[in-house]
Amino acid sequence: MTSAPLLYVCVRPQQGAAAAEYESFRSAMQLAPSQLHQHDLVRTPFSHDIFDRYSGFVVGGSPFNVADPEPTKTEVQLRLEKDLEHLAAHTAAGDGPAALFTCYGIGVVTRMLGGDVTRAFPEDTGPVSVELTAEGRTDPVFGGLANRFTALTAHKEGTSAAPGGAVLLAQNDACPVQAYRVGERLYTTQFHPEPTSKAFTERMAVYRDDGYFDASAFDEIAARVLSASITEPVRLLRTFAKQFGPSAALADPEQ
Repeated sequence: MTSAPLLYVCVRPQQGAAAAEYESFRSAMQLAPSQLHQHDLVRTPFSHDIFDRYSGFVVGGSPFNVADPEPTKTEVQLRLEKDLEHLAAHTAAGDGPAALFTCYGIGVVTRMLGGDVTRAFPEDTGPVSVELTAEGRTDPVFGGLANRFTALTAHKEGTSAAPGGAVLLAQNDACPVQAYRVGERLYTTQFHPEPTSKAFTERMAVYRDDGYFDASAFDEIAARVLSASITEPVRLLRTFAKQFGPSAALADPEQ
């Protein structure tokens, strides 16, 4: 642990959804706003001294897809992916801060490492079962979790195998790569580790018409989400914050 704060990196164009996602990460990690700063990468590139100012980074989700053809991507998405690749490469090299890339971010890291990101492994919106690998059960961040747990997903792309140099930490049948580690300080998750069930349904409302699920089934899916027991992903974030974040976490996550 250090005295430097962590940084939440926003890669969502929808500012309301991004603000809610930040609060979900902050609450899950039990950090004060002064301990978890936020940066809107969609609108502002990283500064040159970004690696000197923070003890670690948590990259949120996004409606962008790595697997989309390059000519269809906006200038913002193309620039944002380069910025994230730079962050991932720096962390993978073991130079300084740690990083946790979630959702869309795992695709960015996988492609950077030479892996294949495709739409062959989409995931339904809602709760799924995730299982730790043998390596995951002994990992410093994942090792304290239950061997099998429920997490929340909503994705249009995925990958069949962890990229070269990565250690597979978690998996399931629908999307074989749910989490991996590169080196000692770079982590990725396919699933969303930060939202409560309620926060997830609120995010579903934002992206209701974006093709993640049948909009007419919103109430049915939301009910399934709200009835699910989602405990382990939050513990994952808390462990990451304790290991790589500021030294004084709050006892009350709502402060």
